[in-house]
Amino acid sequence: MNEATPGPILTARGVRKAYLMGGRPLEVLRNIELTVGRGEFLALRGASGAGKSTLLHLLGGLDLPNAGTIIFDGSDLRALAASALARLRNRRVGFVFQAYHLLPELSALENVALPARMARLPAGDAMARGRDLLKRVGLGARLEHRPYELSGGEQQRVAIARALINEPDLILADEPTGNLDSHTGDEIIQLLCELREERRATLIMATHDARIAARAPRVVELADGTLVAAGETSGTTSRNDN
Repeated sequence: MNEATPGPILTARGVRKAYLMGGRPLEVLRNIELTVGRGEFLALRGASGAGKSTLLHLLGGLDLPNAGTIIFDGSDLRALAASALARLRNRRVGFVFQAYHLLPELSALENVALPARMARLPAGDAMARGRDLLKRVGLGARLEHRPYELSGGEQQRVAIARALINEPDLILADEPTGNLDSHTGDEIIQLLCELREERRATLIMATHDARIAARAPRVVELADGTLVAAGETSGTTSRNDN
């Protein structure tokens, strides 16, 4: 974990994002206001097309807003040079995508270790850390398997291990159960919750599933690019929560 400054880990103020579609602007996010505390588990709920993925990309520095500010641990993401923003993404943010985004030519271990190698961690240390993480997510016997040799749930476990390899302060999970059956999806959410608690990381999870969102202590909802509701839940990290 990196040394943090006081205050929330993330603050979004007046954030707007639009894309050009057929020569016309399509506004995806409108005047987003959001504050996320350190170590918080927040669910971002909304239907497909509501802007959840776009907001996660902005919060993690994969994209920049057209207007407004996003402050990550005291730093304005729009003010960072491209190289500094790339380092922040690599070392302080872990991304878990619905589509896994594993490199097919690499083994599970090589996929997990890749962000650590990009962060200039020595190869031996990166591989050792990757082995430990894959064992932690239940894939200690699958280190040398390539993605096509793994089930969907196993690929998502590899993706989670990859997201954690650099011990990030922030984990962003975009529909992490969207391609999985309900049982496997529940296992993945339980694993994410356990790993977040162990590492005292902040977790923001986007989902369209109200049942999954209810696992988080706080839920915010996106509709037509706007945050329209926020509230506390009885969220718990227990597998048997009601």
